[in-house]
Amino acid sequence: MSSNKIDAMENNEKTTSFRDDDNEKEPEINYRGVKAMPFIIGNETFEKLGAIGTLSNLLIYLTSVFNMSHISAATLINVFNGTTNFATLLGAFLSDTYFGRYKTLGFSSITSFLGLFVISLTAVFKKLHPPHCDLKDISQCIGPTGWQMAFLLSGFGLLIIGAAGIRPCNLAFGADQFNPKTESGKRGINSFFNWYFFTLTFAQMVSVTLVVYVQSDISWSIGLAIPAIFMLISCFLFFGGTKIYVKVKPEGSPLTSVAQVLVVSTKKRRLKLPEQPWKSLFNYIPLRSINSKLPYTNQFRFLDKSAIVTPEDQIKSDGSAANPWNLCSVQQVQEAKCVVRVIPIWAAAIVYHIAITQQQQFVVYQALQSNRHLGNSNFQIPAATYTIFSMLSLTLWIPIYDRIVVPLLRRITGKEGGITILQRMGFGIFLTVLSSLVSAFIEERRRKLVFTNPALGLHSERGLVSSMSALWLVPQLSLAGLAEAFCAIGQVEFYYKQFPENMRSIAGAFLFLGMAASSYLNSFLISIVHHTTGKAKTGNWLPEDLNKGKLDYFYFLITALGILNVVYFIICARWYKYKGSDDTSSVTLEMERKKVEKHFV
Repeated sequence: MSSNKIDAMENNEKTTSFRDDDNEKEPEINYRGVKAMPFIIGNETFEKLGAIGTLSNLLIYLTSVFNMSHISAATLINVFNGTTNFATLLGAFLSDTYFGRYKTLGFSSITSFLGLFVISLTAVFKKLHPPHCDLKDISQCIGPTGWQMAFLLSGFGLLIIGAAGIRPCNLAFGADQFNPKTESGKRGINSFFNWYFFTLTFAQMVSVTLVVYVQSDISWSIGLAIPAIFMLISCFLFFGGTKIYVKVKPEGSPLTSVAQVLVVSTKKRRLKLPEQPWKSLFNYIPLRSINSKLPYTNQFRFLDKSAIVTPEDQIKSDGSAANPWNLCSVQQVQEAKCVVRVIPIWAAAIVYHIAITQQQQFVVYQALQSNRHLGNSNFQIPAATYTIFSMLSLTLWIPIYDRIVVPLLRRITGKEGGITILQRMGFGIFLTVLSSLVSAFIEERRRKLVFTNPALGLHSERGLVSSMSALWLVPQLSLAGLAEAFCAIGQVEFYYKQFPENMRSIAGAFLFLGMAASSYLNSFLISIVHHTTGKAKTGNWLPEDLNKGKLDYFYFLITALGILNVVYFIICARWYKYKGSDDTSSVTLEMERKKVEKHFV
């Protein structure tokens, strides 16, 4: 995962810190670095093998076993994905406030296993799903009963609880194992993000090939039991590394501090800010805070008013505010600014996720109505397996980027990551525009060939099959995979480094919050297009039979949204100030304090 030099320095690194003001020795931390990685990444790999092994083919499972229409199934999956991703904020809050990442991950892993086990039972026992339907018109099939649907949704519910804890905490927990105060630790963290996604994508590739093949061509019962077994192995791996983990203890609710800044700044909104706020505002930093000291910045100056000291404000003997809901410190304000500053960047990621989602949803239906044979053989690639090409491009690119591109760019730019995090994210967002545009042209070609040159002898329950090889879908999927290699990994690193240190689980949840918002927005967008175009003369863009629709128009719509999003992101990126960076007119509180003391001496 890292170089031998990093391994040697990081494997058994210990650190002890002291406070100058109280000279009190803090507990010794034994950072095991890469020694802990087999347990953490192994746990995540098998967890993803389990979760993705079930969810990647869930659309086909709901339509073929539970006799749901593809619109109903897609809506259910979008709502499930959205709820799962929004739940990560609650899981992150509980982790950072009460339980810590280790306990949260342990509980969530067990819950995820139970959820996969329940879903596998719906395939094993006939009474837990509707009778099989051979009719081409799915509207004539018998749907699931209320209690069958309730049992299935209970499995989804357990998966939501499990994902709420695993998704935001796993990355942060892995990064906790490296010492952030050493160069080897910093590089270890950067490399960890890349290789984490490498193993994650490998797990996805196995899921959408071997597991999907078993589910589609052999047995749903066996195919859904395999992911549950993977999840059980994941639990054993995680608890196997318990003795060597660094377990960061929670410090109480980090969101309370942000809320205090917002409330107090509103209360004091009529007060006038001093000309030199870094000199006059209330300054207090807790002795045992894990958060780094932040310099004053001029952005969001209205929040500075929460640190204005009034005659009514009382200060304790230790220098802290008697009532933090009436007076906040400059450090609190700057931490709140870190969170608020991230939100515009996060909003740009929502449209990015919509474009990526289209490559995971509609490409399955495109493949079903394309020629999926390999050459002249009788073997057909399962439709759900085509998403492997986006994963393959991501998997191939990450080692090249981490080992070749980054060191080369580092020598040119002098930046630790070769380029800035926002530059990496921006390039990924731009690639989604190209991916959507290519998707539109490929779909236009597929639909044209289905009428001029249909594939003889090939049939699909959805309609005529085009003679176009489904391998023509590879370019758009490859571009989507490269986009994720830049933007998805960039987002994780961005949130982890830009949030205050005591909010890193919440930082981990922000990626999934963007995915959640995109799931709901994507569902809303599909619904609007479906109902609006259904009444138009040109016909429904997104019918059950893609040959009768205009999916290419929908891709052009996503492309247009992507172009607007690129412009918006560039504006936000130029405005953004990285955590710890000064404005040209700003100086750190420490420097200003020394200047004031010298003046009076």
